[in-house]
Amino acid sequence: MFYLFPLLTVSIWAGNAIVNKLSFSVIDPGAISFYRWFVAMLVLTPFVLRSVWLNWSTIRPYIPQLAFLALLGMVLNQSLGYFAAETTTATNMALIISLVPLISMFLSVPLLGQRLLPLAIVGAVLSLAGLVLMLSHGDISNFASQGITVGDALLLLAAFVYALYCVLLKRWQMPLSTWQSVYVQGVLAVLMLVPLLMDSERVAITAESLPLIMYAAIPASVIAPWCWMQGIQRLGADRTAMFMNLMPVITAGIASVMLSEQLAAYHYVGGGMVLAGVVLAQRKPKVRVQQLATA
Repeated sequence: MFYLFPLLTVSIWAGNAIVNKLSFSVIDPGAISFYRWFVAMLVLTPFVLRSVWLNWSTIRPYIPQLAFLALLGMVLNQSLGYFAAETTTATNMALIISLVPLISMFLSVPLLGQRLLPLAIVGAVLSLAGLVLMLSHGDISNFASQGITVGDALLLLAAFVYALYCVLLKRWQMPLSTWQSVYVQGVLAVLMLVPLLMDSERVAITAESLPLIMYAAIPASVIAPWCWMQGIQRLGADRTAMFMNLMPVITAGIASVMLSEQLAAYHYVGGGMVLAGVVLAQRKPKVRVQQLATA
C-alpha cells in the first residue's frame, strides 16, 4: 500500500513531462512557469500561511538561502524544461532528468563532504555512454559532428540545477517544516518569475492552456510533493528514490499514445544504459541525496 505514494508521484511527474511538451504550442514558457507557482501558492495559502506567519521570526534569517533554492528549483529548473519543449521530446525530458540522483552524488562530494564510491563512478560512465547513444540517435558520429539539440542541452542544465537544489537542501539544514520551506520558496519564485511573465507574448489563459496550467500547479506541484513526502516517511529516502527510475518508462508510454512519439532501438538501448547506471550508482546506501518535490 505504501508503495502507491511514490508510484503516484512519478506517474504525475511523468504526466508533467507531457504537459511541458503540449504547453509550448499554446502558451509562452515564461507565462506557464509563473502561473504554475502562482496557482500552487494560492492552493497552499489556506493550509500553510498561518504556520509561516507564526514561525516568521525563525524563517526570516533563512530568506537568502530560501530565495536561492527557489531560483534553482522553481524558477530555473522548471522554466528550462518549458523552453526545452520546443526542440526535444517528452521521452528525452524524462530520461535526462532521471540523471538527477547521479549528478547529486557527484555534487555531494565537494558540498557535503561525502565519499564517491566506485560503483557510482561505474554507474556514471554507463549512464553517460547511454545518454550519448540516445542523444546521437544511435550514431556517435552524429553527436561529434552535429552536437545535441538546444532542448536537450537545456534539459541537461535543468538536471544539474535541480541536482544542486537537492544537495543544497541537505547542506542547509533549516529548522522549518517541509511545507513552510516549499511555501516560502514558492512565494519567492512567483516574484522572481514576474519579469519572465512580463517578457512573454502569449500570456492569456485559454481553453487549451488552462488544463495544462492546472495540472502543473496542483497535481505536479502540490499533490505529487505530498505523496513523495509520504513515501519517504513510510519507506525511507533510499527506497522511495528508486521509484524515480520508473519515470522515463511511464513517460515514454504516455508520450507514445498522446504525442505519437516513436521509440527507436537507440531509445531502448541508450535509455536502458542511463537507467542501469543510475540504479548501479544508487546501490550503496552510504551515498544518499534525498530528492525533494518541485518537478
